[in-house]
Amino acid sequence: MNRERVLGIATDLGSRTSHTAIMARSLEIPAVVGLHDITEKLETGREVLLDGSSGLVIVDPSPETLARYGEIESKRIKVAAELKELRETKSTTRDGRHIVLSANIELPDDVESVASHGAEGIGLYRTEFLYLNRDTLPAEEEQYETYRKVAEQVRPHPLIIRTFDLGGDKLAPGVVDVGDELNPFLGWRAIRFCLENIDIFKTQLRAILRASAIGNIKIMFPMISGLDELRRAMSILHECKNELAKSGIEFSEATEVGAMIEVPSAAISADILAREVDFFSIGTNDLIQYALAVDRVNERIAHLYEPTHPAVLRLLKMIADAGHAHDIWVGVCGEMAGDIALVPLLLGLGVDELSASAVLVPRVKRAVQSLTTTECKQLIDETLQLQTASEILALSLELANKRYGDLLG
Repeated sequence: MNRERVLGIATDLGSRTSHTAIMARSLEIPAVVGLHDITEKLETGREVLLDGSSGLVIVDPSPETLARYGEIESKRIKVAAELKELRETKSTTRDGRHIVLSANIELPDDVESVASHGAEGIGLYRTEFLYLNRDTLPAEEEQYETYRKVAEQVRPHPLIIRTFDLGGDKLAPGVVDVGDELNPFLGWRAIRFCLENIDIFKTQLRAILRASAIGNIKIMFPMISGLDELRRAMSILHECKNELAKSGIEFSEATEVGAMIEVPSAAISADILAREVDFFSIGTNDLIQYALAVDRVNERIAHLYEPTHPAVLRLLKMIADAGHAHDIWVGVCGEMAGDIALVPLLLGLGVDELSASAVLVPRVKRAVQSLTTTECKQLIDETLQLQTASEILALSLELANKRYGDLLG
């Protein structure tokens, strides 16, 4: 897709956490997904107003509607200009706690927006996009060059590389045959695939390790469900280190290794996993999907995808508490990290890092700077007594509106 020729995207299928929506956000292209039948209702030549913030597509808007949206756009431009001034400032709360604010990227070209939006490095590099739209697997040298260039551009800030997470709604037909599965989100994907395709896995790990000699690289394993999987992945990583050492190839022995916590079993056993990694990064998109049994790509049940569900809040607290009890840092790299209505909850849970789409970083930074950890911890104490997602969301929104209501519209 030539992004310069695309003003907006509207689709019948999907949800705000589907990878189409995530990619559009990363590319700063307004998108509305899950519209059911928009492709049937639109015809070439119709005038359309696409509101990516509210999730609306207005066909043949009236002059009054256009005027109202003109005012909204003027306000948005003003807020964006104010946020731009925050680029060189730190994401530190009003009572002095620094929250590392990183960016998620899909493609190497996204690196330019990381610094321009004031992020402190990359908290999630989705490497599976190296495998898409091609006929052959990327060789070790090609991967090394890609990781090296990205690491050089963001150093001394960290680059957290998530190992290959194909499957679910991220497929690479023609390159990797993951088969035709009835439920790919619960199937042969991510670390499960890698542990059965050792050559592909080791090729990537060797490339990442080699690039670690150049920049501040950390490795993250996705979809870990238990200790056996984690130990097998760590064992293969250790093999790669030995192979490189025997060949005299330089790499950083101090490379941090973390687990992406996005499977409920990993959340529940986080105290066990925390003993064997350097950090946790919570993938809220899948964690919520699996905890609530809600397909995040299915627009029919999108209303059931509730980040503030009491069960989700308790899982997040369990992960954060377990990580800190074992002296490792805990981040959030799912879409929750970029939702400023939920930032008070995440700070109250004690997370150390937030990683969001680069375009959202200034808004998150402003939110962090407007809050105190004391009031956020008090918020958690109160929300843990509530019984519904709507009650928890309302309480978080109340604090967010009080501190930075202008950003919430």
